[in-house]
Amino acid sequence: MARNFSLPLRHFLVLLVCLGLLPVASIGGWVIYASVNERRYELEQSMMALSRALASAIDSELETTVENVKMLSADPALRGNDMEKFYEVARSTVARQADWRSVVVTDAEGRVLFRTSAPFGATSKVVEPDSLAQAIRTQRPAIGKVSKGQLNQPAVPVRVPVSLDGRVRYVVTAALAPDRMLRVLNNQQLPAGWVVSVHDSYGLRVARSLDHERTVGTGMSATLAKLIKPEQREGAGITTTLEGNEVLTTFTRLPRHGWTVAVGAPTAHFAEVLRRTLAAYAMAIVVSLALYGALAVFVAQRIVLSFSHLKRQTARLGQRRTVRRAYSRISEVNEMGEELVRASGALLQGELAREKLVGSLQEALLRAEQASATKDNFLAVLGHELRNPLSPILMALDLMDMRANPDSLRERQTMRRQVDHMKRLVDDLLDVSRIAEGKLVMNNEPVCLSAVVTQAADAIRPAMAAQGRYFVESKGEVWVMGDETRLVQVASNLLANAVRYGGAGDVVISVWRQDGEALLRVADNGIGMDPATAALVFEPFYQAPQPLARSAGGLGLGLTIIFNIVDLHGGAVRASSRGPGLGSLFEVALPAIDSPLAGAMPVERVARAQAPRKVVIVDDNRDAAATTAALLSLLGHEVDIAHDGRSGLRLIQAMQPDVAFLDIGLPDMDGFELARAARACGFAGRLVALTGYGEARDRQRATDAGFNAHLTKPASVEQLDAAIAGGSLAAVSAG
Repeated sequence: MARNFSLPLRHFLVLLVCLGLLPVASIGGWVIYASVNERRYELEQSMMALSRALASAIDSELETTVENVKMLSADPALRGNDMEKFYEVARSTVARQADWRSVVVTDAEGRVLFRTSAPFGATSKVVEPDSLAQAIRTQRPAIGKVSKGQLNQPAVPVRVPVSLDGRVRYVVTAALAPDRMLRVLNNQQLPAGWVVSVHDSYGLRVARSLDHERTVGTGMSATLAKLIKPEQREGAGITTTLEGNEVLTTFTRLPRHGWTVAVGAPTAHFAEVLRRTLAAYAMAIVVSLALYGALAVFVAQRIVLSFSHLKRQTARLGQRRTVRRAYSRISEVNEMGEELVRASGALLQGELAREKLVGSLQEALLRAEQASATKDNFLAVLGHELRNPLSPILMALDLMDMRANPDSLRERQTMRRQVDHMKRLVDDLLDVSRIAEGKLVMNNEPVCLSAVVTQAADAIRPAMAAQGRYFVESKGEVWVMGDETRLVQVASNLLANAVRYGGAGDVVISVWRQDGEALLRVADNGIGMDPATAALVFEPFYQAPQPLARSAGGLGLGLTIIFNIVDLHGGAVRASSRGPGLGSLFEVALPAIDSPLAGAMPVERVARAQAPRKVVIVDDNRDAAATTAALLSLLGHEVDIAHDGRSGLRLIQAMQPDVAFLDIGLPDMDGFELARAARACGFAGRLVALTGYGEARDRQRATDAGFNAHLTKPASVEQLDAAIAGGSLAAVSAG
């Protein structure tokens, strides 16, 4: 008869403890490892966002320099071959541009005509001739590699060819100091140990947040060069810094110029955290295994008699009640009672740890709110800077309207429509949350879709004609209900897209009505796209791969804006292509309506007459102040101007005007301080904030500072007139 396999109870208990702890130990170790990797992934995403933002900022700096060099190259002295005069113009330009080391002018054969860092007529050689040859060959601006020039100082050559009679006659080059890019990096508050570097299209280092002076002009480290593949626009991986430190690196490549921004964060912290955490966990598992094994052997002899008592104490532990210590003649039961007491204490510690975790989450939420406040402040400043240039333009149009020259009525109406269009676009750009949530406000009125397309085509037609290309139009009179400005924006974005990517052929525009739908189709024979790209073109910030030398750019928002506007009109937009190199076709479908009756003809804008007032304008933007003063003077008011807060306060005290228009962003004291100071000095007239800051919080601050009204630039003549007449803050607020 076979014997059944059996073991003493103590052995079974030890085996059970070991088998029970093994999966717990494995899962716990995996959780720790996954948690550390999750933190590393979150850091990588944050670094990638930083590298993208820095790449966008560097791209903007390069484009700004290119535009400045283009402006310089348009000087009549250069066009008239007066080199000595253009030499003086270039020297004065270098004096104004703090980051330009010099300006160099070469002829079409690459000979240096003059260099502003040397006397006129002095001979010198071309530094970094490859980009000069590229600019002459392609007849397009080129950005060379960072090099040391005649003064042995590193600089980036930004070259713009100057064509006369259809061929390149000169090349104007600005030697851009890398310090300009370094300031962009230094504006970031980087954590300790982080390194950010900018590399040109040749892989040479232009700027580095650490040890910039020594490393500028040197090549990438071997590990970074291996990470950055030529065909990749962005990526991440592990590299080694010049100082020999291992870092987690993300990079983003500028699509237009081929420059690369790399951000590195040290990996040592994560490796140390993982090692220490796993070591402590392993020690805890070993200790626990030894403790429970010994305890199992010790209690095995009397455990059956102790089940009842242990069951009651275990139930109390499950109820989160205090476990009572057991006193028994069986020492094993007393030991188990002690363990239950300790388990009760561990449960309390767990509750305390949970409360600590909740506190850390609340702290993280506070940091997120602070980051959101920083973002809101940035958008407010951006709105101020974008709206300020529009204000003198709108004021100049109002002045022309009031002078009532009938010969320029049509042009003024066109300019005013476009300025209003720009103002609405600026307002929508700043309201990021509203755009992201699809809450754009739309007008709803009958719109002739053919007229909309005509407006968009007229705006883009000069750019097409300059390329020897034309629009082929087939348009019927089709009407829809919607917002004319937004629909013009849809048509303009589609046509601009066709101009950029439509190759060398003409662009076909078709507008017709079919089965109750108004259809707008734009077709070109340009670069085309594959099905995967066609499926993604309406995604925010998506851009198809682009060649380095192409001048077209953008943030990848044009087609996304089209999609959202058409969707808000109850329509649909589709993109298709027969394949790369075979052109693209975009089609917009909107609900059609019957043609409405013709509306009234446009009339001249006339300001409401009122008694002359004494008016003070305080604005550091001299163009805006001058045009506003001229407009109000034509309305019959007595106007005086100041360009800073202290001068404005003295003028208000001396003149005691009926109304004072104050800009908020003044150089010495802001408009809120000026308003409070004026009220403190006894000024009882009307105070009107005329500013580029237009958020709700700005209007509330204006009210708190003693303003009677708040106008967001650009303000119309009707809004200025209403503010002078005594309209409330809410009634005359713009934007």
